[in-house]
Amino acid sequence: MNGGDALGVLGGSGLYDLEGLEDLREHPVTTPWGAPSAPPMVGRLGGQRVIFIPRHGHGHRYLPSEVNYRANVCAFKQLGATRVLAISAVGSMREEIHPGDLVLVDQFIDRTYQRDSTFFGAGCAGHVAFAEPVCAELGRTVAAAAGDATLSGKLHLGGIYLCMEGPQFSTRAESLLHRSWGISVVGMTAAPEAKLCREAELCFSLLALATDYDCWHSEEAAVTVEAVMAVIKANVAAAKDVVRRTVGRLAAPRTCACGTAARHAIMTGGNAISPEARERLRVLYGREIP
Repeated sequence: MNGGDALGVLGGSGLYDLEGLEDLREHPVTTPWGAPSAPPMVGRLGGQRVIFIPRHGHGHRYLPSEVNYRANVCAFKQLGATRVLAISAVGSMREEIHPGDLVLVDQFIDRTYQRDSTFFGAGCAGHVAFAEPVCAELGRTVAAAAGDATLSGKLHLGGIYLCMEGPQFSTRAESLLHRSWGISVVGMTAAPEAKLCREAELCFSLLALATDYDCWHSEEAAVTVEAVMAVIKANVAAAKDVVRRTVGRLAAPRTCACGTAARHAIMTGGNAISPEARERLRVLYGREIP
């Protein structure tokens, strides 16, 4: 492990870099689950270490189903992150969440089916609690930072994120079904990240950037890439401001329970854990597996 108490930032659609970092350098890393979406960029902001990974790679190369979520999260852990702030473009499923608004998500419904969203398996079974999938402590810090930032729209505290497989946008029938479930926003990436961060004992918070009304809104045009990108450009500047202000507000050490989330997760008896699984988890946790 290289240092500690760094903030990992996952950039979403339109957010492929993070200006203002000092001593910025590319830090290639290989994990037991392969290479992350792009070599992490490591720098400092106001004395705080920041690690940035664009989840879709440089130039937006990877579809949501192609992102190596496990490698991204493990890379953060290997480089010393203790917290992860994810930025994600989403469709709004509520009238009051307008395109251009930001949502600090606190719950998920995962409807994906092609993702590797656990570090366990292949020689070691484990389970972590996930009733509250985001870190309340980090969420309060992000909310306070957003309150001081110059936003392109309103900030909504709390919301349910439905994670769909994609890459196609929703059908109208799907959109109306999802709305009937009472969700707030729909996206394609954040649920696996939240699950993996919990298993990796990293605090996780998600700042969702609403770009459109999906296709449920009878008075709005169906979502198109052109419309989404136009709103994303305005949202990205606000998101970067929130990230910078979040870094300035981080307190160390953290006092939440995220850092011990996997302490009792492993169900497999010590002698039954395969050597390969033991080594993977040793790299992830930075400690020997009993």
